[in-house]
Amino acid sequence: MNSWTRRKPIAPAGERHPDALPPTLSWPHLMALGVGAIVGTGILTLIGVGADRAGPAVLMSFVIAGAVCACAALAYAELAAMMPAAGSAYSYSYAVLGEAIAWVVGWSLILEYSLVVSTVAVGWSGYASPLLAGIGFPAALTNGPELGGIINLPAVFIIAVVTGLLLLGTRESARVNTVLVLVKIATLSLFVAYALPHFDTANLHPFMPYGFAASAGDDGVQRGVMAAAAIIFFAFYGFDAISTAAEETKRPERDLAIGILGSMVVCTLIYILVAATAVGAVSFTRFADSPEPLALILRSLGQAEVAHVVATAAVIALPTVLLAFLYGQSRIFLAMARDGFLPLGLARISHRGTPTRITLMTAVLVAILAGLLPIGEIAALANAGTLIAFIAVGLCLIILRRRAPDLPRPFRVPAAMLVGLGAIGGCLYLFLSLPVQTLLWCLAWNAVGIVIYAFYGRRRSILGQG
Repeated sequence: MNSWTRRKPIAPAGERHPDALPPTLSWPHLMALGVGAIVGTGILTLIGVGADRAGPAVLMSFVIAGAVCACAALAYAELAAMMPAAGSAYSYSYAVLGEAIAWVVGWSLILEYSLVVSTVAVGWSGYASPLLAGIGFPAALTNGPELGGIINLPAVFIIAVVTGLLLLGTRESARVNTVLVLVKIATLSLFVAYALPHFDTANLHPFMPYGFAASAGDDGVQRGVMAAAAIIFFAFYGFDAISTAAEETKRPERDLAIGILGSMVVCTLIYILVAATAVGAVSFTRFADSPEPLALILRSLGQAEVAHVVATAAVIALPTVLLAFLYGQSRIFLAMARDGFLPLGLARISHRGTPTRITLMTAVLVAILAGLLPIGEIAALANAGTLIAFIAVGLCLIILRRRAPDLPRPFRVPAAMLVGLGAIGGCLYLFLSLPVQTLLWCLAWNAVGIVIYAFYGRRRSILGQG
């Protein structure tokens, strides 16, 4: 059996890895983790990027991206309940699609999680910087080189703070995350309460100024409903971070599906309400591409004090996304290290039950990215890695239904073939709607990954040695 077809066996239900992390989470923790991961930069920051790409039709972009993510979420829910492993899509691919494909998926997840954390950190800095400017903090230390600064120091700082929290332990992190999620929901409710009375249908015309399909404008930027959907797709994923907590969930056969699907439903409702309020309150041209669009909208409506409250609350609440994705990446790295793809020493668990070395390594990487790169380019490239993983999960769902229809499935997706094809087709279309430069960077990233697998991972893997 060659490396492309080597597969890990699917463990019997209830069987835990001998070095498994301690189970401390229940479904309310998972719901909070999901909402904390999903509701963040996508609505607090990237709604400005989306409006720049699609105009008021960014509402359609949210619906399309949400529908694709719903298919992927259903596939994740079934597979996570069947295989409650820390590796998420990487582990499912290893069991269903083979070792080499699993490596590509894992390599793509590294891209996704690293760049998500970087994007959110830059978004957090966008809200924190005006507050810091008021006390004399140098502007050159709040932007990367491409934006005329030296380094985005607030972004680096918040990554360090969240990393410290994660090192304290999973239970402690989950408690802090739940409190911050409540602050975040209250912040968005405050925005809607003050901006919705200013809703004017005139701001929705022209509704689709750049058309539906993604196409490059005179400035070289991809615009259109699908171009925006390919970017703000970033706003919906985060539920996959829940699947990385499978090993630490007390009742994974029940709680994972509740956490994944419940957080998606709640967040979709929040997004539609906030996005409709934003594009209806003022013309999209006034907040397009702003790093703090919601606060900017409120200031445009003469609500400077409320804008200050929203910006301050965003500074407090956005780190929940950082926490969820830094947590998720460390667990994916953990699974890859256990399989031999990474040095086994990185899988060492501290006395608090956390993978300390992997968490610190990840934090250094994402801090460098956040300190030097602009938000738009980071988000687009993060989406490319995520879409690859979601396509793999859709494939796993379909193949496993045909290959092993009698395997116990604690959560069974209705119309599995349709859901799987929806995830694959929708993600593939969004992938092709990304900017050409992003696709080239993604291709380069995966080319490097394949070379590493061919000369290192294939021989180092536990199955390969066996």
